Amino acid sequence: MAMSLSYFSILPALLLAFSLIAEAATVTYDFNATWVRANPDGLFERPVIGINGKWPLPVMEANVGDQVIVNFQNQLGNQTTTLHFHGLFQNGTSYMDGPGQVTQCQVPDGGSIVYNFTTYERKAQQSGMYWYHSHHQGQYPDGIRAPFIIRDPEFPYKDKYDEEIILSVSDWYHEEMTTLIPKFLYKGNPTGAEPVPQSALMNDTQNLTVAVQPGKTYLFRMVNIGAFAGQYIWFEGHNMTIIEVDGVFTEAAEASMIYISAAQRCSFLLTTKNETTSNYAFVASMDTSLFDVMPDGLQWNSTSHLVYNKDLPLPEAQLVDELKEFDDFTLVPFDREALYPEPDQTISLDVIMDNLGDGKPYAFFNNITYVSPKVPTLYTAMTTGADASNPLVYGEYSHPFVLEKDQIVEVVVNNLDTGKHPFHLHGHNFQAIVRSDEEAGAFDATNATQTQYPSIPMRRDTIVLRPNGNTVLRFKANNPGVWLFHCHIEWHMDQGLIATFVEQPLEMQKSLIIPDDHKAICESQKIPTAGNAAGNTVNFLDLQGQNKAPDPLPAGFTPRGIAALAFSVLAAILGCAVITWYGLADMGAASQREEERRLAGMDGSEGATRKDSGSEASDTKVHSLD
Repeated sequence: MAMSLSYFSILPALLLAFSLIAEAATVTYDFNATWVRANPDGLFERPVIGINGKWPLPVMEANVGDQVIVNFQNQLGNQTTTLHFHGLFQNGTSYMDGPGQVTQCQVPDGGSIVYNFTTYERKAQQSGMYWYHSHHQGQYPDGIRAPFIIRDPEFPYKDKYDEEIILSVSDWYHEEMTTLIPKFLYKGNPTGAEPVPQSALMNDTQNLTVAVQPGKTYLFRMVNIGAFAGQYIWFEGHNMTIIEVDGVFTEAAEASMIYISAAQRCSFLLTTKNETTSNYAFVASMDTSLFDVMPDGLQWNSTSHLVYNKDLPLPEAQLVDELKEFDDFTLVPFDREALYPEPDQTISLDVIMDNLGDGKPYAFFNNITYVSPKVPTLYTAMTTGADASNPLVYGEYSHPFVLEKDQIVEVVVNNLDTGKHPFHLHGHNFQAIVRSDEEAGAFDATNATQTQYPSIPMRRDTIVLRPNGNTVLRFKANNPGVWLFHCHIEWHMDQGLIATFVEQPLEMQKSLIIPDDHKAICESQKIPTAGNAAGNTVNFLDLQGQNKAPDPLPAGFTPRGIAALAFSVLAAILGCAVITWYGLADMGAASQREEERRLAGMDGSEGATRKDSGSEASDTKVHSLD
């Protein structure tokens, strides 16, 4: 399924520079979400969520300082939805951030909403590689996700490249999320084994070809818009020079292979060779260490080509000896922002994967698995007066932390799980001051070796926490709003691996005005827009009736015990079915033999020979139990 380059733009540097010196503009997108059909890996056609009847979705583009308006309609017919503009701080417009029941109500079928924000704020200038996607009910892997580029006339590497190329990598599932999620969050899957995708994609296709010219330097902007798998990326015969991650410009760093987790972005320069005697493969390879199983037919590599000469063959990708990616923790921000001072507030979060009383697999920060509140958390912050500074009003199961103005906040995340987790913070970039190796255990602030922090830390908004390891992050609470901190593996979000940072709630009450159309979509669905997490507008500290997680398991149960119990129950059911099958078979055979003996006696013959009837057992169906 060879395809030409269709999902990125190539712009001459001169034209790009000219466009960027124009004054800030208003960029308007009219987006209508509808179902369309697609077959991006050439193996299976399925419904996907398109925009304006097309898929892949359009790449959003703006310049620093532009006002962006997205007139968004939901015409899916069977699902609610939202849009989140991943990586944008939404400084002063927290209500445009997009997570359902966090900063807005989900958009109902037939409903519409306007997202209106600027790409520049005095305290939060942003440019580079971002993306947009649904942030509701695990929906974006069904296709509602695409890159979002913000260009900056002051880009420090603007004179270092000739043309620009936009690439996405992703994993792809043949089943819809409404089918996959119930199979995953099911007591018959007590260990929480995540669904494994069928294919790796690049620019929502395979066998991509990228035409290049010799002796030129290209700016590649790359984003992982997948649901699960991180991806290793390398270009045969070429090196990459990293200059940006997650919208943060970095000092140039050369790499032969990079790793981009779900939700991460990386921009790099690539200089082509001076001859056109060969074409070259480049590969995105899914991180299969994340998968519990390796299904037959899994296409974990997506091979594309840099085409120097279209008349020459496209070579097969070469085998690599090992997957050894560049260590992004060593990157230095271009602005060389120094390490923040000692924290005013420290938040410690232990990552736990476990089961609750309903037998289903859940994910926890400490002992809390996230459950959406009855009132969007931002609306609770806006309507509970002085009590908005009390985390109790946001409900236990939104796992809230209240941050005060300009606090230095330190987040310590200890991975008590054997898998990788890409953690993403809304509304901010963070300084990554510790990221341990695998199996390092929990962070120990008294260990001098662990507290040798870099003087100029790497900064981004999504970081990979290693198996049984730890990470320490710092940021400044200078952006009033409600911001999620969560794992960006979609399955783990569905399991509840989310915390909520409520930043400067009293300041929000003074400075934010929630648009009428945002309130209207709540009212149309009878979702309350005032009060605490339980919808109580009289006593804000009374959380009776709040949405909550299932009760804990009985004492003494462990994940291994649950799995054993589940298999024992299944074995018992199958055993009973087999006994029933044999019993009915024997009854049927005995009845047939008795009838034969009766007939033999009636014909009066002595010692008549019995004919074996070979009678079949009754057709008994065994149904699995939920």
